[in-house]
Amino acid sequence: MTVSEHKMNTRHGHRPLVRVVTPKPLTESAAARYVWAVARLALGWVFLWAFLDKLFGLGHETPAAKAWTKGGSPTEGFLKFSPKGPFAGFYHDIAGAAWADWLFMIGLGGVGAALILGIGMRIAAAGGAALLVMMWSAVLPPENNLFMDDHLVYALLIVGLALVSAGDTLGLGRWWAKVPLVKRLPVLK
Repeated sequence: MTVSEHKMNTRHGHRPLVRVVTPKPLTESAAARYVWAVARLALGWVFLWAFLDKLFGLGHETPAAKAWTKGGSPTEGFLKFSPKGPFAGFYHDIAGAAWADWLFMIGLGGVGAALILGIGMRIAAAGGAALLVMMWSAVLPPENNLFMDDHLVYALLIVGLALVSAGDTLGLGRWWAKVPLVKRLPVLK
C-alpha cells in the first residue's frame, strides 16, 4: 500500500497531517498472485501433458503405437481428419509433415516448460497464443459456439499470465529476470 503524507497550513497556524492512502492494484495482492500462479501451472500442465502424450503415447489421446518416439506423427491424425472451414485445405496439406511435427512439438514442450517454470513468459505467451489460435482456426466454426472456444480462452489467459508476471509467484520468474542475457534482451523475460 502506498502512503504519502502532506502537511497543510491553516488559518490558525495549525499544521494537520493528511495521509493519502492508495491501495495496491488488485493484481499485486497475495491472493491474486497465487491465483495467477496456479492458473499458470494449470495451463502449463495442459501444454506439457499434450507434449508428453504425443511424445510417448501415454494412451490418453495418443495410443502407444502412434507415439512420436515410435515413428508416429503428432500432427497427422488431427490435421488429416479434423480440420473444417476456410483453412481445412492448408491444414490437410501440412498433416504429418516433418517440419510441422517438429514445430508443433517444440511449441507444446517449450510453452509447457516455460509456464511450469515461470520463465520466458513473454515468448511463451506469444508462441502459445499463436499455436492456440492456429488450433482454433483449424476447426472453424467451433462445434459449440459461433466463434469462441477453449483455444481462444487459453490464448487470452496465456497473454494475461505474461502481463501480470505470473512466473514470479511459485516460479523462477524473479530469478530469471536477473540473468544477464534476460536483462539485455527483455523479450526473454
